[in-house]
Amino acid sequence: MENTFDAIVIGSGISGGWAAKELCEKGMKTLVLERGRNIEHLKDYPTMNKAPWEFKYRGAVSKKQIEENPFISKAAGYEESTAHFFIKDADHPYIQEKPFEWIRGYQVGGKSLTWGRACARWCETDFTAPNRYGYGIEWPINYAEIAPWYSHVEKFIGVCGTKEGIETMPDGEFLPAYELNCVEKKLKDTLASKFNRHYVSGRWAHITEPQKIHEEQGRGQCQNRNLCMRGCPYGGYFSSVSSTLPWAKKTGNLTIRPFSVVHSIIYDEHKEKAIGVKVIDTNTKEEIIYYARIIFANAAALNTNLILLNSVSKRFPNGLGNDNGLLGKYICFHNYRAGMSGEFQGFENEYYKVSKPAECIIPNYRNVKEQDTDFVGGYVIFSGAYREKLSEKGLTETIGKNFKEQISEPGKWGAYMYMQGETIPKESNQVRLSADQKDQWGIPLLITDVDYDENDDRMVLDFLKEGKAMLEAAGAINVVSHDSRQAPGLDIHEMGGVRMGKDPKTSLLNEWNQMHLCKNVFVTDGACMTSTGNQSPSILYMALTARAVNFAVEQIKNGIL
Repeated sequence: MENTFDAIVIGSGISGGWAAKELCEKGMKTLVLERGRNIEHLKDYPTMNKAPWEFKYRGAVSKKQIEENPFISKAAGYEESTAHFFIKDADHPYIQEKPFEWIRGYQVGGKSLTWGRACARWCETDFTAPNRYGYGIEWPINYAEIAPWYSHVEKFIGVCGTKEGIETMPDGEFLPAYELNCVEKKLKDTLASKFNRHYVSGRWAHITEPQKIHEEQGRGQCQNRNLCMRGCPYGGYFSSVSSTLPWAKKTGNLTIRPFSVVHSIIYDEHKEKAIGVKVIDTNTKEEIIYYARIIFANAAALNTNLILLNSVSKRFPNGLGNDNGLLGKYICFHNYRAGMSGEFQGFENEYYKVSKPAECIIPNYRNVKEQDTDFVGGYVIFSGAYREKLSEKGLTETIGKNFKEQISEPGKWGAYMYMQGETIPKESNQVRLSADQKDQWGIPLLITDVDYDENDDRMVLDFLKEGKAMLEAAGAINVVSHDSRQAPGLDIHEMGGVRMGKDPKTSLLNEWNQMHLCKNVFVTDGACMTSTGNQSPSILYMALTARAVNFAVEQIKNGIL
């Protein structure tokens, strides 16, 4: 009985934390399984208040550390002050058939400790475009169905932003937004007048003005330190560790078990449902089975695929619910390859007040009403303006009064843009299990077979052309553009493999994120995505999770599950 719960949640990151919160609030005794170590708010943020000179390499990563971790050291946010929230490459191998750099953070809170925090909503066309333009299947839900759950999430986590009435980026429940600086205002005015496009302060998961619900969580106002990924001592940005998991714990219904590598979900052929989860203790290698009425898979997209593929039985020899053979297929990601920056003359008498942790957004303007380009899908642009820290005249002294005066005089203004593009879900982009190679816990290694295509290349070219035109129209000079051709995976937005859909022949999950063929298993992390859209997906995962929990608990109360 001590291993039996009402619900099991696999994973403690952004979606897993939300599953735990919602389940526990509804009275469900809930076990959260996390393969990494335990992390507690404040207690386990060792670098949160350190000054640059307190780090051996002043925040940089040593050559040795890069050589030992060639993949994870490329991750956005990875540096000396945050490396403890990322895995070490050698500890967690996988097999790349094509270059794919898989970014992971194994601890309670997962990657919610190091996420980018962009929280713009999807719009209606994000859900309908893949089916309308023929590059994907039909989503089983629409914007109107998910909108109230977006609001539910936004009010709790705290999202700043401005209400703009933009079709491709719907308004939400916003706290006050970060103010645009002078060059950002110039960009905003130029894009509106010359391109009929929007340039707005980003919708970001930061508490700029605490509400009662945030104070009840023990979270305070963002102090604009822009040191978020170290763990915030004020709880100013949202993470599972500072918000949803402590909230769930207060109910008395939460049990968290760290150091628990999930091997598989156990299917009972007589009961025709899942009955529990097999776990391998990370340290002792002991095998343990936990039982529950419902199971939420929130291990992050690729690990959720791995677990389901490894969940074999006589009924499901190819993975749980995988009669159609599509489990692990239609993996997709976001295209982050291209960016640019330029210099701005003038504005020397202006600066900005804070080092804000939020960027600006240019919402998607491509293929909205109809396909108006030689590619399908759309892209958003993240942008910001800054002033160089040192004067353009350079340093002539290295100590004393004159030196201090020189380093306090800022240099030129500049602005940047980079793209986040939708990619096409393709059956050829897939993951599967190795037949002969296993990790230290006896679990098959994951094989990744994911790549770009010509549609991605055409989208990159369009952004490079349009981005440069927008910067130069606003007065930028010396614009430098690049296409990094970085490997998929570095976007940290992998999605799909267990996609939602209306037809069990072409999908694994229904409109409630419930497995078509195993009704008491729900998948609400990135693995559930039918397409990628162009906005950042994390807040959609949270909304889908809250919605699915509400449905699952109702099904239990009605005696259906």
